[in-house]
Amino acid sequence: MSVARKLPPPNPTRRAPLAKADAEAIPMPPEAVDGADAATAGGSTSTEHIVHAVTRAIVEHRLLPGEKLVEQKIADRFGVSRTIVRQAFNRLSELKLVRLEPARGAFVAAPSITEARQVFAVRRMVEGQMLRELVAVITTAQLRALKAHLREERDAVKRIDVQARTQLLFDFHVELARVLGNQVLVDLMAELVTRCSLITLMYQSADDAETSHAEHIAILKAIESRDADAAAALVDEHLLTVEHQLTERPRAPHIAHRTRSA
Repeated sequence: MSVARKLPPPNPTRRAPLAKADAEAIPMPPEAVDGADAATAGGSTSTEHIVHAVTRAIVEHRLLPGEKLVEQKIADRFGVSRTIVRQAFNRLSELKLVRLEPARGAFVAAPSITEARQVFAVRRMVEGQMLRELVAVITTAQLRALKAHLREERDAVKRIDVQARTQLLFDFHVELARVLGNQVLVDLMAELVTRCSLITLMYQSADDAETSHAEHIAILKAIESRDADAAAALVDEHLLTVEHQLTERPRAPHIAHRTRSA
């Protein structure tokens, strides 16, 4: 006589299946398009390629907060070893863009609402002073370059190119930092705006790329007029507008692409 197999009771603490990131969502860097450079470059260069590509995918909202990053798939995509991928994950973890969990792997970071507000507070402090200093030193050539950037923004907004406009809207703030020739400031701004990309994916309640673009135009006009007080006030208002749109609870991932960028 057969004995019915007794099934174990359900485990109420069992985790839900993890959403895994599609490695194809991570763009290949120009240096590795043909695959040869990625395979033959030194470990440091390959690591930097992956860090840059994952960061770009986060900024462009190709990767969602909480998604699992699969080592082997990313290694295959870039033609490198899993050791190189782990090195990239460690660097991304230092930048607060990836969360590492023992025995579970790497996940796109999912910042808390408290962290989100702290990041915006830091941006307001940094960018206000940055613009005051920038107004005193910016050159005509640098103004032309920023205007060209805003034209690209405008075109991306008009054609509703979500990935391009998101990248350009965030990059505007990094390009402002670049004017001062301070690489530490440029790196800091790049880190802050990328973390803001994750924040807007999770918590922002409105989508208004056109308004963000219009605010960028107003900021640049104040810079061109050499009005430091106006430029600083405009960037503070710009960042506060986005911060005030943050909700207290994370939004559903399926609407993550509908966010405004600062």
